Amino acid sequence: MPLNSPINDSEQKYKGNLYIVATPIGNRDDISIRALNILKQADIIAAEDTRHTGRFLLHHNIKGNLVSCHEHNEKKRTPDLIKKLTKGLSVALVSNAGTPSVADPGYRLIKSAIANNIKVVPIPGASAAITALSAAGLPTDSFVFIGFLSKTKNKRFKQLKELANEQRTIIFYESPKRILMLLKELIDVMGDRYGVLSREMTKLYEEFIRGSLSEIFSRIKERSAVKGECTLLIAGYEENKDVSMEFARSEIKNGLKITGTRLSELVKEIAKKYNLPKNKIYDEALKAKDEISNEEITLEP
Repeated sequence: MPLNSPINDSEQKYKGNLYIVATPIGNRDDISIRALNILKQADIIAAEDTRHTGRFLLHHNIKGNLVSCHEHNEKKRTPDLIKKLTKGLSVALVSNAGTPSVADPGYRLIKSAIANNIKVVPIPGASAAITALSAAGLPTDSFVFIGFLSKTKNKRFKQLKELANEQRTIIFYESPKRILMLLKELIDVMGDRYGVLSREMTKLYEEFIRGSLSEIFSRIKERSAVKGECTLLIAGYEENKDVSMEFARSEIKNGLKITGTRLSELVKEIAKKYNLPKNKIYDEALKAKDEISNEEITLEP
């Protein structure tokens, strides 16, 4: 029987496989019959959070042999699970929500299983990135999934700068505590682009906020709290053909020559006016400032 055939009682002969089982991102009923059968038959269910998965299994009347496998113990847990797999036991890997190893634990275990010639069988299902993309209204023919950015500010800014000229739809994951910070940094580095913020997908309070990044920022900032993991999609880079950087630099120079003009305010004003990234305008402003200084030195008798 092929591995991608419907699951039935003969699935038992495939024990020893590592099953990568996608679970719901919110609504507990968003799971396939095949996935439920795998969870019923697996000898071991390796879960990111055994309590969370335990409640999910109880909802579907499944009794499973649960062991933890999360980002803090995956490295230590992997050899033991590989040992059990090589002895013929089947393991179903699940995360708290969505597809394991996609911005979730599982990569080390999967890589080790492949290295040990253990069959890795994907059981497809929900993914927050694809779910959000399907309803965002942004181009779907080509996109870039980034997931969570670095928590270190310098590394995060470097990542964003590298993505500044990316023309495909970009997908980020972010926690509700840091979503405002991410929106602000995106505006500073990439400009005030169109975006879609999705939260609580498939749940009772599912929400999609669409508009410019500054509009999304304003709407979120008004709230006392933001709940639920956030998936943020932004439009890819489109060159503003109506405004060349030379034109922007000329306007910067004119602005700097006005007595009392603050560099930061000038950068903010021009970036907003032409929908250009603040960091690029700031770099041009520094060049323009140096050019003005050199011109003044040259003119001195």
